[in-house]
Amino acid sequence: MGWRIIVVTKRAKISYSLGYMVIRGMETHKVFMDEIETVMVDSTAVSLTAAWLHECMKRKIKVIFCDEKRNPEGELLSYAGTVDASCCLRTQIHWNLADKRSVWQSIVMDKIHKQADVLGNHGKQRESELLKTYETQVEPGDDTNREGFAAKVYFGALWGNTFSRNNEGAVNGAMNYGYAILLSACNREIVSTGYSTKLGIFHDNTYNPFNLGCDLMEPFRPLVDEVVMELKPKIVGKEEKERLINILNDKVYIAQKERTVMQAIGIYCRSVIHAVNEGKPELIKRYEVIHGK
Repeated sequence: MGWRIIVVTKRAKISYSLGYMVIRGMETHKVFMDEIETVMVDSTAVSLTAAWLHECMKRKIKVIFCDEKRNPEGELLSYAGTVDASCCLRTQIHWNLADKRSVWQSIVMDKIHKQADVLGNHGKQRESELLKTYETQVEPGDDTNREGFAAKVYFGALWGNTFSRNNEGAVNGAMNYGYAILLSACNREIVSTGYSTKLGIFHDNTYNPFNLGCDLMEPFRPLVDEVVMELKPKIVGKEEKERLINILNDKVYIAQKERTVMQAIGIYCRSVIHAVNEGKPELIKRYEVIHGK
């Protein structure tokens, strides 16, 4: 697996040649394909060759495309994640409802726990303790919507009681941009393990092609929130976007080792899928933030 995140922001042509990604613009740059993890095409003035796209799919390189406002709009996903993709899909279709509910309970508890940590890091101790109480109250399937109650307290504590996730503005814009990066990273891992992004554990929107990705990204959202708090953006410009993209290179602790967030997403996604298959939420491998980094 590669480690480089490539962002193409200006008019260019991307092609493939002898194992390299070739970017021709005002200057020509070459990047060894096996070193690449993610490519962000951040301009609609970029042209691509089919040969390069084919090599990206073969190497499981995530390619994210942005719209004319430079917001993530879509991504490249291969039909064939693994040789046993058909078997994985049959398994996924028949996931047991009780197992999905217990795994979703675990996912929500983990998300709320990490939100409480973010609040604690910013001196919001009363609200952090309240979220920890909500964490203990999460039921299978989160039938009592502790996730929703926690979100109301959480965002109000971070950005003020008048803040709404439906508001326009740089803060929501930055969070949405970061969440889109996380979703794309989760989708990549789901497909690479042979499963479908369309069939979720909790999310079940007929018109959402990324239901499972939306499930698995949830505990990673606080990483974006923390960075947005750090940035306090007035606009979502080049510097802000670069920092949000680079979250994937930040270090966390998971599976008894320090790893990048991108690596942690891979470990986490595979562990959640394994947990649903086995009906054992305790198999989920959670990451921990490394403080001071």
